[in-house]
Amino acid sequence: MKRQRNRGRVTLASIGVMCAVAALPGQARAADAPAAYTFDPTATAVRGAETNADAVELKSGSVYRSSIEKDQKLYYRLRLDDTTDAYVSAVVVPKTAGQVAYGDGVTISIRDLDDNRCDSQDADFGSAEFPRPIAAYAHRTVKKGITTCAASGTYNVLIERESKATSDPGAWDLELRFENEPTVKDAGSRPTEAPENWPSASPVPPTGTQKRSGGTGFADATSLESGEWVDGIAPGQTRFYRVPVDWGQQIFATAALSNSSRSTEFLGNALAVSLENPAHGHVEDATLSYSGAPNSVSLQPLPPVAYENRHASATRVSAMRFAGWYYLSVTLSPKVAERYGDDPIGLTLKVKVVNDGEPSPYQGDAGIFGVSDDDRDMARSGQSASDADRSDTMKTVAAGGIGTGVVLVAGLGVWTLLARRREALAAPSAGGQQPGGQPPAR
Repeated sequence: MKRQRNRGRVTLASIGVMCAVAALPGQARAADAPAAYTFDPTATAVRGAETNADAVELKSGSVYRSSIEKDQKLYYRLRLDDTTDAYVSAVVVPKTAGQVAYGDGVTISIRDLDDNRCDSQDADFGSAEFPRPIAAYAHRTVKKGITTCAASGTYNVLIERESKATSDPGAWDLELRFENEPTVKDAGSRPTEAPENWPSASPVPPTGTQKRSGGTGFADATSLESGEWVDGIAPGQTRFYRVPVDWGQQIFATAALSNSSRSTEFLGNALAVSLENPAHGHVEDATLSYSGAPNSVSLQPLPPVAYENRHASATRVSAMRFAGWYYLSVTLSPKVAERYGDDPIGLTLKVKVVNDGEPSPYQGDAGIFGVSDDDRDMARSGQSASDADRSDTMKTVAAGGIGTGVVLVAGLGVWTLLARRREALAAPSAGGQQPGGQPPAR
């Protein structure tokens, strides 16, 4: 019985590996069907508190999922030391069928226990008055000579929602992230002013177009490198892409809609384009009108990534403060369907990253605030973060399968040898052995 149980374990291990492979999610992504926002699969569900004393604590390096009602103010809690710069972001995801108005949005801020505001940023829908994911972040940065928000201890994250009376009163989902920035080298000797001038002429991207379908959230954003990328986007749909931008590098981006033969009716703010930094802080946005003819819009020129950009007063400059994945999201207004139908319209993204990368200013591993060789490989291949995770899982399963196969073969070999030995012991020998292997009586 013992040998039978061992053999069963080996067989079950082999079956378990095959089941693990079969259970992995498919890598194919629908190119045309509109999809809801894809939340980070590692996100932990939390509930915001209306009083800071009841707030749940967020952990660095973690992702959370929450929600906020109309005109609600919610608190979350942080524990910070007195040396590390910290960032908390909120991705706001309203219901796609709802209504939003100009000025609707949220404000996210980090505050100390005396309610001194360390930093804040707004995320709103602006003149493109249709629901879509929008993002903002707030940070606590320790600055020389400034004592406010510099002490270690408990801090509050406050998220405040504003919605007009005509807007959909339904809850908005939130995707929250808390990240600590790595320690910088020679902090006391670094410049304390942001660069004032940088190249603003948009360079020509490489010729030739390539097909690459966007993701449906930050977590599965499709990786891009410099080039001209072709996709399709349906009314009400948001496509997500990400581009690795290293220290000293500068990103330029243009989004273009193809022509349509179904109508020539003018629609203002038909396409919304947004850029967020590696901490999911908002950098820049633009909108595009459409009348059935080809049309394009470019993001305003941004400075090369530099640690010193954080000292700039302009948000679009200070947000270019670290290297890593920069996220492009593109949303087509649902009103386009009323005039041009529900079918996807051709979307082209022209992306150009210029300059050679420079050394990281951090001590040790930069984490999400850097660009690795693996990141560049993913940009070349078009892998999203979820694709890379699945690939790593497959490698682990494959390695486990090989190991299980070796164990299975070895187990079968031992079982075969033992079976043969039993047969040899049970058979009468030429010397007249009795059954059971005992020698004959003399």
